[in-house]
Amino acid sequence: MISQGDVISYLEMCQIEGVNLQRGMNYQLQSNYSVILMSLRRNAPYADRIEENGQILIYEGHDIPKIKGIDDPKKFDQPMHNPSGSLTQNGKFYNAALNYRKGIRKPEIVKVFEKIYSGIWVYNGYFKLINSWIEKSDNRKVFKFKLAILIQANSQKFKKEIEHNRLIPSKIKLEVWKRDKGQCVICGAKDNLHFDHIIPYSKGGSSTDSENIQILCSRHNLEKRDKIK
Repeated sequence: MISQGDVISYLEMCQIEGVNLQRGMNYQLQSNYSVILMSLRRNAPYADRIEENGQILIYEGHDIPKIKGIDDPKKFDQPMHNPSGSLTQNGKFYNAALNYRKGIRKPEIVKVFEKIYSGIWVYNGYFKLINSWIEKSDNRKVFKFKLAILIQANSQKFKKEIEHNRLIPSKIKLEVWKRDKGQCVICGAKDNLHFDHIIPYSKGGSSTDSENIQILCSRHNLEKRDKIK
């Protein structure tokens, strides 16, 4: 079972979801949740950001495909509809958030993966889609989606997978990954890794201080659990 903070490869991520994740927005990929892929790296294609110490994610919609006659998708408004008239991923997420705001439906549950380096991803946990809007950016219209980290859920599946710690900011993940050389600080393993709170968040440990975050392999992470060493 994957847990918040796990470091995984692209192939592993696709195996977990059972599909080839070629796009960043995947509305209702599974019957009870959607999936988005985000990045806060320098030169990332979209302006995603994290707010309120990891409690809120602002995710930018996606551009039109780069096809014949469109050399730079950044010059065009992000689309609500496909040429056929069906909703794009932007449109599906936008309508889901709008209907939630109207009280028509429950918030869409979204599973979030974050790219921190080429081929290296981190599972950020489950979020709920609570708002969406369209704003001007560089003389074009882009979609923005607001997601709040999911702390409680009715589904037993979600209860087992959701951790009650705050999301570790991307800059902290990058700093720790570089400091710990992308390996377990105890045994040097370079696979089955996890970003671990040295002092657990539940015991007052910080998610925003790199000195409280370390990389552990799955074995040493399970051994540690919530114990303060």
